[in-house]
Amino acid sequence: MSGLRVLDVGPGVTVQDRGRPGWLAEGLSRGGAADGLALDEGAALLGQGRMLAALEMAGLGGRFEAEGDLRIALTGAPMRAAIEGSPVAWNACHALARGQELTIGAAEAGVYGYLHLGGGIAREPLLGSRSAHLTAGLFGPVAAGDRLPAGADPGGPVGLGLEPRPRFSGGRIRIVPSAQTGLFTAAERTRFAATDFVRDARGNRQGVRLAHEGAPFSAEGGLSILSEVVVPGDIQMTGDGIPYVLLPECQTMGGYPRIGTVVPDDLAQVAQAPAGARLRFDFVDPAEALAELRRTAAGRAADLRRRIRPLVRDPATIPDLLSYQLVSGVTAGHDAAEQEISGGTAK
Repeated sequence: MSGLRVLDVGPGVTVQDRGRPGWLAEGLSRGGAADGLALDEGAALLGQGRMLAALEMAGLGGRFEAEGDLRIALTGAPMRAAIEGSPVAWNACHALARGQELTIGAAEAGVYGYLHLGGGIAREPLLGSRSAHLTAGLFGPVAAGDRLPAGADPGGPVGLGLEPRPRFSGGRIRIVPSAQTGLFTAAERTRFAATDFVRDARGNRQGVRLAHEGAPFSAEGGLSILSEVVVPGDIQMTGDGIPYVLLPECQTMGGYPRIGTVVPDDLAQVAQAPAGARLRFDFVDPAEALAELRRTAAGRAADLRRRIRPLVRDPATIPDLLSYQLVSGVTAGHDAAEQEISGGTAK
C-alpha cells in the first residue's frame, strides 16, 4: 500500500476526518477537523468522497516522503509548500512521485492547513473515525517516523486549483440564540453584538478565548446554572465575563451561561482566525440560519466543482486569447537600430 513517511513534523499535526457524532451520551464530543470546509475543498480537488481523513496541521507542517506515486491536495490555511525544493501552489492538487519529498512550512494566514491524499489517509478507524481526539486520548499527534497509509485512489487529474472561501483573518460571524441567551439582558446582548473581539493567543482544538475592551459580560443567575450538554460553536461566558467559542474537541457538559451558538458554516472562520484577528458576532434568526445551512449543504459540492480551474491554462481553451498581451517589449526595430548605430543599448 502506498502512503507518506513522516520525516519531520510540527507539534500540532493530527489525522482528522468528520469526527465521531453520536457519542455525547458516553461523554465523547464529536471532534474531527477544525475546518470542515477545508475537507470539502480537498475532496473536490481530488474528485473523491468528503468523508475521507486528511492531515490537519496547526500552524506548522513538516517533511514527508512519498512511498508510492500519489495525488495530493493542499487546502485550509495557506502554508509554503515545495516538492523536491520546487514551490507548489496552495489550494491545489499535485502529483507526488515515489521517493519525492514534500515540505510544508508555517502558516502564512489562518491556523489550520490540510494535506489530503488520493484515497484519503486509511489507518484503521477507532470508534468509527480515523480522527485523533487528543482530549479523549484517541490516537495522538503525528510524529517523525510515522507512516500514513493511503487508501485506494481511483485516479484523476492534478494541476487543478480552487479559490477558497475567505476565512483566515477573522471578520463577522453569525450566531443564533442558545437556551441561555435570555439570561443576558437586552442591553448585554446588544453590547455583545457591538463589541470588537480579538482572538486571544490562548486556544486549541477545544476552544478559543476572545479578548475585548470594556466591562465583562454577565448573565442573571449565571452562578446557579446546572451543567448541561454543550456542542461545538457554543459561546460560553466564564465567571470572569470572558467569552470562549467551543471547537470540535470541547467538553460534552458545561455550566457556564452561553450567550449564543455559532452557525455551523461560520465555525471554521472562528477556528481559522489567528491570534490578534478581530471578530464580530451578529445574531440571526434560527429558522433563517437553518434554511441557509440546508441550501448551502445541498449545493456545496457543485459550487466547489464550478470553482476549480487548471493551474496552467491551455491556450486552446481561452476564447479571447487575442485580447491578451502575450509578448511585451516589441518594437518596430527603428529605435534599436538607431541605438546600435550610436553605440547605445536598446532597452
